[in-house]
Amino acid sequence: MSEITLNAVIRKNLGKRARRLRTEGKVPGIYYGHGQANIPVEMTELLLQPLYRTTATHVINLKLDDGSTHQCILRQVQFDPVTEKPLHFDLFGLNEQEELILEVPVTVQGAPKGVKDGGMLQHILHKVRVSCLPKYIPDHIEVNVESLEINKSIHISDLSIPNVRILENEHSAVVAVVPPTILKEVTPEVVATEAVLAEPEVIGKGKKPEEGAEGAVTEEKGKEKAKEKEKK
Repeated sequence: MSEITLNAVIRKNLGKRARRLRTEGKVPGIYYGHGQANIPVEMTELLLQPLYRTTATHVINLKLDDGSTHQCILRQVQFDPVTEKPLHFDLFGLNEQEELILEVPVTVQGAPKGVKDGGMLQHILHKVRVSCLPKYIPDHIEVNVESLEINKSIHISDLSIPNVRILENEHSAVVAVVPPTILKEVTPEVVATEAVLAEPEVIGKGKKPEEGAEGAVTEEKGKEKAKEKEKK
């Protein structure tokens, strides 16, 4: 378990004041816990960044401007959907004798044997829900994949963390090595054959005589023969 100390200020002006805080580069938040009074707080965005830009779980020693210190974890951060800047954060107070549920990041260690043989590593679960006492909170869950071969997976049931209960489905895959995707090469001969088969069937060649054309030709020949008889 890694700890980090943060300094924050108790917010005294609530409501519309929160919007003004953001323009000043500060982020409003709330500290709360079971059986504890809610404390509205604020801190600079720069101080908040290490809490959400990390692959580890931190226990926070929150120091407030009234001289009090509170042990907590970051429960949630809300972001602006356009700017992706933090809008609000929640800090959950810890009780040494009370288990809590949280998500712990999963990290992958080693180069899989299956990847060396041409396979591809898929990292399926990046976070895992666990339950434990605060003193047993793991920074992260490390999964060693060096012996993982093609078509093999590591599941939740394969993980073991002392003093920590994993709450995910035991059959869920955490990481897997899958076969490479093979694209079928199409030869020119196959393309030519498919093009021939794709041509529409031709029923008749040449220009089809217009309706009544044959009768008109016969009538013209009859007139020519009549003229020749008159000359004779």
